[in-house]
Amino acid sequence: MGKIIIYEHANFQGLSKELTTDAPNLTAVGWNDIISSVKVTGQPWVAYEHAEYKGQFLVFEEGEYAFVGKEMNDKISSLQLITEDLHNPQITLYEHAEYKGRSRIVREATNLAGGEDNDIVSSHKVQRGVWLLCEHSDGSGLRHLAREHEDVPNYTEIGFNDKLSFLRPLRQAMYSTGHMM
Repeated sequence: MGKIIIYEHANFQGLSKELTTDAPNLTAVGWNDIISSVKVTGQPWVAYEHAEYKGQFLVFEEGEYAFVGKEMNDKISSLQLITEDLHNPQITLYEHAEYKGRSRIVREATNLAGGEDNDIVSSHKVQRGVWLLCEHSDGSGLRHLAREHEDVPNYTEIGFNDKLSFLRPLRQAMYSTGHMM
């Protein structure tokens, strides 16, 4: 399904450990706040700043990351494997809370900045996949991971009301079952 190899230092140096299941508290395996680079095979992983999947997060899709970035270097405390089917993603965005007002169906990476839907979204429903929602069109600022079956009726709850400018689906692994997708 998916595995992540975590490394103590940048460029895959130092001690390493392979994980294939969620790690809600890296202290339990002696790896709290020391990760500097990662390699991911298969499904994406989410690295969180705090235990129990809290705080800032980074998404690592299949590939090699020689440095996790200065914001999260030596700060990762939990890791979660994305288990949803990422094929054919779809999310519906709504202008107002409680899924009211104008709606827009999105199926691919979409930059809302400069368009009529920039900074007006107040709720969403995820039909398929997992979506990274970003405050700014370059992916910076506030971010939220929108997962299947975790619809958000009011963005005020997540501190995101009228702030969405960019969103994209997480990418499916190239070789999820040994066959090219």
